[in-house]
Amino acid sequence: MKIGIFSGSFNPIHIGHMVLANFITEFTDIDEVWFLVTPQNPLKEDAILLDENTRFEMTKLALADYPKLKASDFEFSLPKPSYTVHTLEALSEAYPENTFALIIGADNWEAFDRWRDFEEILEQYRIYVYPRFGYRISISKKLKDRVEALSSPVIEISSTFIREALAKGKNMHAFLPESVHKYIIEKGLYL
Repeated sequence: MKIGIFSGSFNPIHIGHMVLANFITEFTDIDEVWFLVTPQNPLKEDAILLDENTRFEMTKLALADYPKLKASDFEFSLPKPSYTVHTLEALSEAYPENTFALIIGADNWEAFDRWRDFEEILEQYRIYVYPRFGYRISISKKLKDRVEALSSPVIEISSTFIREALAKGKNMHAFLPESVHKYIIEKGLYL
């Protein structure tokens, strides 16, 4: 099975994440998308990050009705900080029956040469790059067989925007899966 790895803090997961993953499973050769909830992103500050188990729980709730989309806490047991190259290697070892590909945004693709062992990732794994407003996806000819620019819908919703709006008492129901919105309200998260 071909698995697309979509890593993120998912703080919180929102409909933009889900629309993208749904598009990928329906319009590419990827069979499933695994949402890898990251305990710590080496390129991001750890500021307003809810604990990993809460973020994983929200991700599980969001994906419960989508058989091709899976929540994963795989990185929780890996050394921190989590580097994508190590995660992909560990996944390939743990699930040798699957082929793994990396899903990243155009913003991350632009900074990809700053990632730990990015050449090894390019050598070993296929990469799918989804569009983001304000970023052009440029793929050199030599990488065309390893990296694919997706023509997925661009939904510019950020978890930061949602957190800030919730903190101001705004109703973010339409931006979040129903189960996640309910969980956030019940637990009083981001307030």
